[in-house]
Amino acid sequence: MKNIIRCALALILSWTPGFGAEEVVVVPLRGEVSQAQFFFLRRALKDAEKSGAKLVLIDMDTYGGELKASVNMQDALSKSGVETATFVNKNAGSAGALIAVSTKRIYMAPVSAIGAAAPVMGGGQQMSETMSDKVVSYFSGYFRSAAERNGHNPDIAEAFINKTKEVKIGEEKIHAPGSILTLSAQEAVRVVGGKPLLAVAVAEDVGTVAELEFRGAKVRRIEPSGFEQIAFWLTSLAPILLLAGIAAGYIEIKTPGLGVPGVLAGVCFVLFFAGHYIAGLAGREVIVLFALGVVLVVAELVFLNGFILPGVLGVLLMIGSLFYAMVDRYPQQSWIPSMEEVIRPIVNMGIAGVLGVVVITLLARVLPKTPLYGHLVLAAEENFGSAVKHALHVGDEGVALSTLRPVGRAEFGGVVCDVISEGDFVESGSRVRVVAVNGTESHVERVG
Repeated sequence: MKNIIRCALALILSWTPGFGAEEVVVVPLRGEVSQAQFFFLRRALKDAEKSGAKLVLIDMDTYGGELKASVNMQDALSKSGVETATFVNKNAGSAGALIAVSTKRIYMAPVSAIGAAAPVMGGGQQMSETMSDKVVSYFSGYFRSAAERNGHNPDIAEAFINKTKEVKIGEEKIHAPGSILTLSAQEAVRVVGGKPLLAVAVAEDVGTVAELEFRGAKVRRIEPSGFEQIAFWLTSLAPILLLAGIAAGYIEIKTPGLGVPGVLAGVCFVLFFAGHYIAGLAGREVIVLFALGVVLVVAELVFLNGFILPGVLGVLLMIGSLFYAMVDRYPQQSWIPSMEEVIRPIVNMGIAGVLGVVVITLLARVLPKTPLYGHLVLAAEENFGSAVKHALHVGDEGVALSTLRPVGRAEFGGVVCDVISEGDFVESGSRVRVVAVNGTESHVERVG
């Protein structure tokens, strides 16, 4: 009886409109091509791949934009495991034309055009002849390769950017040198040599394109959010956020007790992960690993003094999660990143690391001499009920309550104070002696 019911339900669902239909994800690309749009396209490609979509259709209307952004988009499209197509919804000018030939198929609106990809300066000014020749020479080859990879005529793609390029198919001359190639919808679909010149067909709208690709296809449109632009700025500021987080964390360690530096460090790392998560770089797993690393470090400092392994493991998890959050990985790719994918994380981590060492070194020398440090230390001591650090004298002996590496806490005659060890780390429970008192700092050494 159960099997009969299941078969009946399956039959009813199979008759239901849209059930089992192939999904086509529509990604609008409107206005100027920019890095923010690249972030949006990358997120949409990953979303489509995770949902099992059969096609990503770019709904394009642009006169062009940043060449670098179009190169990034071409790279993202080549990495995607989903079939790609472009619907030229009026305009695919300049960088837009180069993105279009990076997809497998191109459709044209009845009144539309594609081409004219001559490079210009960021402000729209013409490049110098020498610079223009260099840019055209390099990117002509680059987009010839992209067009050929996706089954388009590479001579057409080169003629979009190189005005000296002549295009011939068999004996028919399609384009004479001396101007940049631009194709109307009717020219793009014209059959020459047994195949369309560039575009598959003329279509009224994205729905028509989806129907031509997959009959009865389910169309899902992904719209850009305001956070995409925020993500662009946050990811570009990754080294600064890392540096600020490291410096604030160091100050917090030097002044025990959760205060402004600790909160600032937390905010910096939250912004770092938030930007990379919105941009589609980081997943939830790296955020969880970072949080786990923080828990292990705090546990080692507060509860497991002298047991170094949790702290080391925590630091490794934090560094690894920060690094992996910047790796641009697609769902079908291996978890082991390629050399190309780790270049950007290495550069960002390297910049933050070098500057972090410099900043920490300066803070270690300058911070203890500033009034701010004295106030922070006194406030921390009040929170812990030990505001008598200044009462220590050279020769006083006590017991280390935490591992001094080199900063930690020790008890002197019932008074708990923050101290700094001279030389090697001192394990918790060891006897220590005060060897120097410098303002708010008390330096100790291991007895015996």
